[in-house]
Parts: sequence; structure tokens; C-alpha cells
Amino acid sequence: MAASRRLERPAFYALRPGGWRDVVTVLHLPYTAWHLSYVAIGAALAPTFHGGRLLAALAAFFLAVGIGAHALDELQGRPLRTRLSDGALRAMAAASLTAAIGIGVAGCVIVSATLLPFVVLGAFLAVAYNLELFGGRLHSDAWFALAWGAFPVLTGYWACALTLRVEALLAAAACAALSLGQRRLSTPVRELRRRTEAVSGEQRLRDGTVRTLDAQGLAAPLEGALRALSVGVVLLAGALVGTRL
Repeated sequence: MAASRRLERPAFYALRPGGWRDVVTVLHLPYTAWHLSYVAIGAALAPTFHGGRLLAALAAFFLAVGIGAHALDELQGRPLRTRLSDGALRAMAAASLTAAIGIGVAGCVIVSATLLPFVVLGAFLAVAYNLELFGGRLHSDAWFALAWGAFPVLTGYWACALTLRVEALLAAAACAALSLGQRRLSTPVRELRRRTEAVSGEQRLRDGTVRTLDAQGLAAPLEGALRALSVGVVLLAGALVGTRL
């Protein structure tokens, strides 16, 4: 039985290696947009809406997660196979995390000192999760759901309302569940794209139909769901914010 060749790209959004394309690939743009949407959802649900605070929170999360956390993740074994040097990745992480913390500190001074726990926890999660500190105990499905699903919602809500109500907790739980679903879909795809050399086998249906199994066929429905969800969550966040403008 013939074995299918491995998938060449390490992620469906990965560009051809080299130069500026490596920087774009490291940003994990579909997933970054997905998780930034959680910040917007939290802000849109708050009883008082502040567009300026939302923009600041989005900028901080983009710097901390979109750039900093993902640069640190690429340092751990080069999962996206970029050609960026270790020094370049460390510089990206340090600069972006410092800028994100700076935005947070400014928020503590201008808006409220109660933002400080969110700033500290956000910086800690970005480093601890992606560098797999504490023996990788925080690098799990549950922590991914809490750190990149629930936490952005609560931060966006608090930045506008300076309090938490039941709707914030429910939205945080919902986005944690979405992030857990993302993780359960993306984990087997990562294995297919980054660790699998070949796939062989066939699927026999009860009507006698025989389908050849290959890596592309196994990855397609999983990545199709991830693409659809990444677009859907962004559109939902945009709609919710639109109702507050």
C-alpha cells in the first residue's frame, strides 16, 4: 500500500522560508487575530465601552502574544522552520514584551492601578507558557485555554469596566472552550505537518467504497475548521464592537 508524502509546510499559514516571510510566519496571523478578538469581545460586553482603552489593549496583546510569545515559541526547536537567528528572535521577544508592558504600565497610571495584576499575569504567561518553564506544566491544553482564551476576555472587559460581572465570566468560559477546541484541532495537524514523514492506509465504507488515506486528506477537515473558526471569531468580535460605536 503506497504511503503519501509528508506535508511540506509546518502550518497552513506558513510562507516560504527566508527574509520578511519568516517574520510574517512567526506572527501566526490567523491565530493572533483570533485571540485578539477575545480582547475585543470582552471590551464590547462591558457596561461602559472605551474605544481608546480597547485599542491600547489590542496593541499590548498583539505585541505580547502576536510577536513576543510567538518569537519565544519559535526559539523552542524551530517548529515553523524559519531562518531567523536566535538573536533576532530574542530581540523580537524582548522588544515587543517590553513595549507591551509599557502600554500596560501607562494604563495603570492613566486609567487605574487595578490593571497592574493583568499586566503582570499577561507578561508571566507569555514567557512561562512559550518557554515551557516549570517543566512544561503550563504548556497544556487547559493552560492554553485559560491563558489565550479566558484571560484576554477578562482583560478587555476590565480595561473598560474596571470590574467583572457574570457576563464577563460567561464570555471568558466560552472563549476558553473555543480555545480548547482550537487546541484539539491544531494538535493533530501540527503532528501531521511537523512530525509525520508519511501516511499510508485506506478507509473502507460499508457501501464498498475505498478511500486512500493521506496526510493532506487527514489535515484538510481539521484545518478547514480552524480557518473557519479564525474568521468567524474575528467577525463576531467586529460585530459586537460595532454595536458599541
